[in-house]
Amino acid sequence: MKRILLTVALAFASCCASAADLDTAVVTAGTQHEVIEQAAKVIQDRYVDSAMGRKIAQAIRRQASTDAFAHDHDPETFAQALTAELRRVSDDGHFRINYSAQLIPLPDANASAQYEEDDDSWAGPAINHGFESVRRLDGDIGYLDLRVFAPPRIAADMLQSAMTLLAQSKALIIDLRNNGGGDSSMDLLMAAYLLDQPAEMSAIYDRPSNRLTRTMSPVWVPGRRFGGSKPVYVLISHKTFSAAEAFAYDLQAMKRITVVGEASGGGAHPYERRRLSDHFLIKLPEMRSINPITGTDWQGAGVKPDVPTAPELALDKALELARAAVAQQAGSDKKPKH
Repeated sequence: MKRILLTVALAFASCCASAADLDTAVVTAGTQHEVIEQAAKVIQDRYVDSAMGRKIAQAIRRQASTDAFAHDHDPETFAQALTAELRRVSDDGHFRINYSAQLIPLPDANASAQYEEDDDSWAGPAINHGFESVRRLDGDIGYLDLRVFAPPRIAADMLQSAMTLLAQSKALIIDLRNNGGGDSSMDLLMAAYLLDQPAEMSAIYDRPSNRLTRTMSPVWVPGRRFGGSKPVYVLISHKTFSAAEAFAYDLQAMKRITVVGEASGGGAHPYERRRLSDHFLIKLPEMRSINPITGTDWQGAGVKPDVPTAPELALDKALELARAAVAQQAGSDKKPKH
């Protein structure tokens, strides 16, 4: 019995020591070089722009050879520094290096989404799945402040409720000024509420497979549609990014919405998460968006507003435009029909 208790005590002490080591982890020069070399290799092989991929790989290898990260002993600091360098060279805001205190398992060929983030970590109940505000403003104008495009599997019912409440409005303002993106499926679903018929949205080109996947807004949506004829104003800022930009860009190209604010962040390259080492992952942009109307995307340049306005004044400007549109429609409805 004493031997068993001693064994258990030693195991417990070992476990606690391991946890303490993780809390006070230090990145050695060897680990830095391993992470950088693996990042360079996977970027060169898989980054959406092959020429840029080679340029990025050369740049970070050069940084490693000069010990540019020698003072970044903290793993989180190192991850942030390498992220900044990747974004500086590529001008691609989707790049990110993530550190995990827990051991990252080796890739499993049978697991399609092995390294995906837990939904609740970025779009969970703590932020109400991104639905910051849903209300009716004076003048019969609907308003939705959406902070993230949560996956439909956890937030489709929230979108249904919001759009059903807003469907009766004479005009709608969708505020994406603080929306950094999220799940592209939610982008497609939300677009369908503003259309009368399914429409082709931006296709996704995947460099590793050399495959183009076309996308459509859903044929059917739960709840009530706002419809495809009443005015819609989408507010954007430099914080608007990724899936939020896709939503604005695609509907703007269809001339379905009026975009108000400033140019958005410019992230049109969807990413995959790839393992670099036991404790580091990379968010690697391997795809690009291709709009069927413009033939291009918003990478780097951002979505350009139809009505350029300082972000802090964008809501007031949209309200002014919405009220004018509603008044004009009311005047048209009163005219006698011959």
